[in-house]
Order: sequence, then structure tokens, then C-alpha cells
Amino acid sequence: MERKKLARTAAILTAATLGLAACGSSDEGAEGSDTIRVTVANHVWTDTIKAAIPEFEEETGLKVELTQLGEDQLSDQYNVKLNAGSDEIDVMMYRPLQEGRLFADNGYLADLSERVESNEDWDWSDFQEGPVTATTFEDQVVGVPIITEREVLYYRKDLLAAAGLEIPSTMEELEAAARTISEQNPGTAGFVARTGKSAAVTQFSSFLFSFGGDFLEDGKSAVGSEEAKEAYAFYGGLINKYGPENVSTDMSWSEAMAIFTQGGAAFYTEADSLYKNATDPAKSKVAETVGFAPLPAGPAGSKPYNIPSWSLAINEASQNQDNAWKFIEWATSKDMTLQIQQSGVPGPRSSVWADESGTSTYPEDLAEAITVSAENGVGHDRPLVKSVAEAREIVGGPIVAAITGEDSDNAADTAQSDFEKFLEGEQ
Repeated sequence: MERKKLARTAAILTAATLGLAACGSSDEGAEGSDTIRVTVANHVWTDTIKAAIPEFEEETGLKVELTQLGEDQLSDQYNVKLNAGSDEIDVMMYRPLQEGRLFADNGYLADLSERVESNEDWDWSDFQEGPVTATTFEDQVVGVPIITEREVLYYRKDLLAAAGLEIPSTMEELEAAARTISEQNPGTAGFVARTGKSAAVTQFSSFLFSFGGDFLEDGKSAVGSEEAKEAYAFYGGLINKYGPENVSTDMSWSEAMAIFTQGGAAFYTEADSLYKNATDPAKSKVAETVGFAPLPAGPAGSKPYNIPSWSLAINEASQNQDNAWKFIEWATSKDMTLQIQQSGVPGPRSSVWADESGTSTYPEDLAEAITVSAENGVGHDRPLVKSVAEAREIVGGPIVAAITGEDSDNAADTAQSDFEKFLEGEQ
């Protein structure tokens, strides 16, 4: 990290020498400035924070200059400004699992390790282990989680009751129930989930972990392991044998969710953050009968991902890092996390999930499933690499092979080789 920071400093000085004034420092961004420049994504989290900023400004005497952008615009903004070593951003909202490793490896993210431990009342230990792992790079804390999600089991209460079945608690029970319901209800799939090569990777990850595998082991490809092969065959096999008829292999969450909410499937594994699509009568025909449960356990137990989809970080080039931290400390406090969670955004603090007022706006069974999943959860849902999109295309290949009834073991061997070459290229 230190070598990268030195290289980054040299790059900043070079940029200044070349006269890149548009990306250079400004008076407002000077050290100790009363103005904190915060760049965030369009999100419900942002809407709640935005409404509360006047309270922060009144309490601290600081001014917040908020830039709110769509995800593509946000990425473009970071590509330009962070690459140029600009100090025009103090606080940045970023996706730890999509660009976090790239940003940290390039030295864009300030080390927050001492700051997160400095305030006992703010309480870093209250943040869930999975999200904390995802915002830590080479033993340095580089981000604070703000929005989390886990994979849970969506299911039809009415179909289980009609079949005389209990909620599946193991993968074997899930497969047996999917088979029984699909046989008893022609035209209704026993199971549905994402099928797209890249889109399915995140949801497949929980099956992979629960079968005892992972994408990487000690920095090397692990998608050709026996555990991974079993997970590929099981996930793809559920869809191949008990999925919708003529199922496509390019479904993301919206297509899979539509099948479930229109009554087309008994079971569906998906991110808990999308639950309102299934419980809103205006969107879902099964709103009155949908239930939620923890991900069924595989040979290694129930190990769903528990990730921060978004986090806050401080730009390493910022000249106003102390005040930037004051904003992050406030925005991620217990009180603000509770307020934001009540608006429907799952937070990363254990205390908020243990607080009845923190779960009062969620279906009771979903809140219980989230609590269990947070304890068992793994802090990533895709390969932790710099070029995430390319990696997902590689490790997602065996998923599609299994769904279409091809030899997924052979596809996993191919993915193992391709992923090894990819990792060599990233070094």
C-alpha cells in the first residue's frame, strides 16, 4: 500500500506539473475547509441522508456540497477524477465488490483503520463481519459499509401447504420439495433463479460457499475444485430439472423475479433487498402467500453472501480528510443507520437488526432470515479481483452449462484454466 501511495503522489505531482488545473485542488477543498464535497449514487439511502444533511450542518458548522449521480455517471466521474489524482472529491460512495479492489490497489482510498477504532460510541465492532471484510484491503480498512444484502429463500406458502411440505432447511430438502411441487403442479416450476452467465454468479456464490467452495483459494483459481463442481451441478441442475419450461440462459434478477411474482415458481433464491417486488400487491400476484427463509444448508452449512452493496470512503487525495471523516461518522452512526433501515434500506449494524424498531418495517420471517444470514454470511458474492466483469464471464460459464444439461464438470475445468490465465494477467 505504501509503495502504491508513493506512486500515486508522484502521479498527482506530475498531473499538476502538466497543468491539469481542472482536476487540481481548489480553495474549497483546502485542508480544514468548512466545505465537504460528497459524491454519491442515486439510491434510497442517498435520499434519506440528503434530507438529514441540514441537521449535520447545523450540529457541526460544516457545509456539505453533494453531487448525486447515476451509477454509470458515477463510474465515469471516478475514472476521470481519481485517475488524475484530483482532490475535488472528499467523500465517495463506491461499490466494494465491483470496484473496491481496483480503487484500493490504485491507492485511491484513504486508510481509515485508526479512525474507525477511535470512537467507542460510534462502535466499529457493531458492523457485521461480512461487510467489514469486503471493505478491508491488505489489513487496512478503506471503507465503511452503508447498504447490505444477503441471499435468502423466497417461497410460496400455499404450494408448500398443499404439498404437505415443511420449509426446506437443507439443499437436499430444497431439491426434493422443488421436484414434488413441480410434479403436482404442471406448468409451475419448482425452482427459479438467475441464469445469465454473469448475472447468476452473485446468487450462485451462496451455493458455492454452502458446498464448501469459493472462487479463489490463496489467490488462485478454485472454480475447478470438487466442491465447486458439486455446486455448479446442483444450482444448474435445479433449474434444468425443475425450472420454467424453455428457460432462457440470460435472465437477471428482474426476469427471474417476474416468473416468481406471477406465480410461475415455488422457490426462488435472491437478494433480500429486492423483497418488496414480491410483497407489493401492485407488482406481485403472490404477495399474500410469499414467505422468506434462510438459504438452505449445503454440505458446509448455510453460507449465503452478506455483502455491502455500497460503502463510503475518503479520497486519498482529499485535503479535507478530517472533516470528511466527520461526515462518514455521522452518516453511518447508529441513529442514522436505524433511520435509513426503517425506510427500507438494510444496514450493516448488528445492533439495528437486534432493535425491534429496526425490523418493524420488514416481514417478520424476512427479518429473521436476514439475522441468521448476517451471522453465517460470507463477505463477497463474486471473485475479488480488479476486472470483475471479465472474471464473472469466466466463472459463470459452468452455471450455464449445468442449466442447459451440458457437462458442467468439463465446463468447470475449462473455467479453472481460463481463470488461472486471467489471474496471471492481473498481477
